[in-house]
Amino acid sequence: MYTADEFEQASRIVYAAMPPTPQYAWPLLKQATGCETWVKHENNTPTGAFKVRGGLVHMKLRKERGETNGVITATRGNHGQSIPFAASRVGITSTVVCPVGNSPEKNAAMRALGAELIETGHDFDAARETAMEIAKARGLDFIPSFGKELVMGVTTYAHELFRAAGDLDAVYVPVGMGSGIVGTIAARDMLGLRTKVIGVVSEGADAIALSFAAGKPVSTHAATTFADGMAVRVVNPEAFAHIKRGADHIVTVSDDEIAEAVRLYFRCCHTIAEGAGAAPLAALMKERGAMKGKRVGVVLSGGNIDMPKFAEVLEGRTPEA
Repeated sequence: MYTADEFEQASRIVYAAMPPTPQYAWPLLKQATGCETWVKHENNTPTGAFKVRGGLVHMKLRKERGETNGVITATRGNHGQSIPFAASRVGITSTVVCPVGNSPEKNAAMRALGAELIETGHDFDAARETAMEIAKARGLDFIPSFGKELVMGVTTYAHELFRAAGDLDAVYVPVGMGSGIVGTIAARDMLGLRTKVIGVVSEGADAIALSFAAGKPVSTHAATTFADGMAVRVVNPEAFAHIKRGADHIVTVSDDEIAEAVRLYFRCCHTIAEGAGAAPLAALMKERGAMKGKRVGVVLSGGNIDMPKFAEVLEGRTPEA
């Protein structure tokens, strides 16, 4: 996916803007899961999610190539924070398209980072199609949610995790458009580790799980889950090719299981996880029998959950999608 030199270049760009995030093996989580559980805390980045790493690399390299045109992208919130965060650092304007009814707090964060925010469409994939149309109409450069330079950035979190925790038996990664899991697979392979990389999706947004089972990209008609970072119904073919080759299997979890994982994170670690960020822990809990006594990583990909939804979860309820 990338060379050693490209990884070093990406690392320099990322660490010029942020420090590495921590990874801890929490004792209370070990009691709950039955295994040594390493949490990669990507909720501790400057935007509260792992996506910022990819945005930093892509926008910096774009500027170095002399590509200073305004950019536009589509998002449910975390990719849409990473692009304006990075774009503002290199003096490039950014526009972000999100679906109607998107997270109010993520929307506020994107505006605060300097993006022009456009709300349209009923879900992420509809917003993505509109963003591409706006790009043509306005002469903007469209940035997809998956691409080599984005992966080069986000893979730095996987390298941090593996360097600290060593040769884990398995690592669970949430899957939306695929940059996180592909970056984890690439890091595992570059470091020559035997770690099983396991993807996690919501049962209400299971296009990747269906695709993995079928051996080819399969789209769905809906993506319904409060874990908005995984609410994708159209699979990226390039990302899927890497997932098909390098992932061990895909676990599907319910929104109730994700909500319980959010509560477990708060109870055991006093840390906040958004739905997609908690999904890997939900998957580990679902497979804890098979993982008993092993050394396992879970990627807490983000902590950007709206306060009302977080309150619902702490009260023992599951938020509506």
